Amino acid sequence: MAAESEQPVEYRQHRFRTPPGATEVLLVRHGESEPARPDRPFPLVDGQGDPGLAPEGREHAELVALRLAVERVDAIYVSSLRRTSQTAAPLAARLGLTPVVEPDLREVHLGEWEGGVFRQMVAEGHPIARRMSAEERWDVIPGAEPAAAFSERVRKVLVRLAAAHRDQRIVVVTHGGVIAEALAAATGSRPFAFLGPDNASVSHLVLTEARWILRRFNDTAHLDPAFSTTAAPPT
Repeated sequence: MAAESEQPVEYRQHRFRTPPGATEVLLVRHGESEPARPDRPFPLVDGQGDPGLAPEGREHAELVALRLAVERVDAIYVSSLRRTSQTAAPLAARLGLTPVVEPDLREVHLGEWEGGVFRQMVAEGHPIARRMSAEERWDVIPGAEPAAAFSERVRKVLVRLAAAHRDQRIVVVTHGGVIAEALAAATGSRPFAFLGPDNASVSHLVLTEARWILRRFNDTAHLDPAFSTTAAPPT
């Protein structure tokens, strides 16, 4: 009788648990930046276009802050380009944190297409822009950052940040190209497989010494609660 009353053995599915010693990285793409105009090039910082946020981008920043302020965040990092620090500012104010500038989080250098030229060339379907998409390489653009150098830069900066924040969660406000490169490294995908995360989207990586784990890509629930398949522009 005792055997008949015993409960059957069950093996439930387990939810993901962050491994001990890992670092959670919330990759936030900056809010929408100012539009490019041929008669008014973006100012340059170390040779890279540095537009500020558009009014829509400032709204994006506030929505990111509302979404992430309820999470435990141990540090906030931004690139040396102002659209990332402007995006991080509302969240930093809510959390009482000072964002740390990490220059290696800057966007891929677009060579002769900096200052807003890239957007124009893509919009007009320039042959080099088409080749860039087909070959999934930024460095077909004249003077652009070599693909291997960009990949190594992104990998090294994230490894460095992870080593400084084991068993912690950090917010990294950066750029679409950087996010795409990081997620391609995590998954072993094609270089441009994750290109085009929406402005103010959140992607979630868990970094361990052994591997990088992608938990979430292009989360925009804080921007629009309705499901949408609308694609965002690449930069």
